[in-house]
Amino acid sequence: MNLHEFQAKQLLRAHHIDTPRGIVAASVGAATSAATELGGEAWVVKAQIHAGGRGKAGGVKLCRSLDEVRSVAQTLLGTSLVTLQNAPDGQPVNQLLVEETLGIARELYLSLLVDRETESIAVVASAAGGMDIEAIAHATPEKVLKAHCDPMLGLQDFQCRELAFALALSGEAFKDFCRLLPALYRVFRELDLSLLEINPLVVTTQNRVLPLDCKMALEDNALYRHADLAVLRDDTQIDPKEAAAHAANVNYVALHGNIGCMVNGAGLAMATMDLIQLHGGTPANFLDVGGGATPATVAQGFKIILLDPNVRAVLINIFGGIVRCDVIAEGIIQAVKEVGVNVPVVVRLEGTNAELGRKLLAESGLAILAAESLTQAAELAVTQAKQGAPV
Repeated sequence: MNLHEFQAKQLLRAHHIDTPRGIVAASVGAATSAATELGGEAWVVKAQIHAGGRGKAGGVKLCRSLDEVRSVAQTLLGTSLVTLQNAPDGQPVNQLLVEETLGIARELYLSLLVDRETESIAVVASAAGGMDIEAIAHATPEKVLKAHCDPMLGLQDFQCRELAFALALSGEAFKDFCRLLPALYRVFRELDLSLLEINPLVVTTQNRVLPLDCKMALEDNALYRHADLAVLRDDTQIDPKEAAAHAANVNYVALHGNIGCMVNGAGLAMATMDLIQLHGGTPANFLDVGGGATPATVAQGFKIILLDPNVRAVLINIFGGIVRCDVIAEGIIQAVKEVGVNVPVVVRLEGTNAELGRKLLAESGLAILAAESLTQAAELAVTQAKQGAPV
């Protein structure tokens, strides 16, 4: 689960990590009032969306007067900001963060993430922070520094010092960094984060180190331990179908094809999508209704799939291990009647009571195509999608 920048900075401050002073605004008037309250002669107005690359997309603006703040707020609020990370649809700008400006001497990069290869938390740093960090990391990977934290020992003081020396920090900046990094590590562990990114981490003209931006991603599987953080979810920042799936407790990822997929089990879902591609089709989604799929989850899955206007056929692939195929078949029949599906539906059932399930589908009187194998199901779905009409 991603957080907005202002939410991430609130959490940093709650853990005694200093950030620039800022105020969140959801209207033009609130933005100008925020600038007035902060004082000073210049402010930075930042669009709050769950995507990076805001600066290059025009979502971060330096304003030197209240009129400029008002103009930028009018331009950004209520629009969809498209960046390299969320193209082509973009994400809605519903809130702005108005912050004080700082005298910046250098921009660094710092992040903590879970490294699956080493099964540890990795610290990634670079002296070349800012908007071009991705390009710099690709062109000159030697400029990217890494340190891995032993799961038993955690981040060590010597690792902080090594990184500070490698970043050419000195004096108060050196001390600030060696205090900041352990504090960020504690935040990462305590909040069960999967990513904590500071870009840029700035060295001010007073030689102090401060997080100028902050991106946080929480591990979804650990949210049950953080009810106070789960409420920070902003469903306006994700695909409406994914928001509906989250509410229904099913795993859904929107794609750009025209064959809706409903499968029980993530591995089987991936294999189903691969076979659709192999036979010349394109999946419209990844949807895993879980190993214990019920008629209710099948019906909910249909509703979510049909929210996509590009869907021209639906492929259901169920392996009856935990559940019986005849129960799932009854759920499919009930869902088709209830939801009013008006695109071809291809069903492949395998496992417990598979034959009975296929018999129920055949005798339902509904336009449901039963397939004997996954290959046949994929071929049928691709053929039907090419012939069918959009929902």
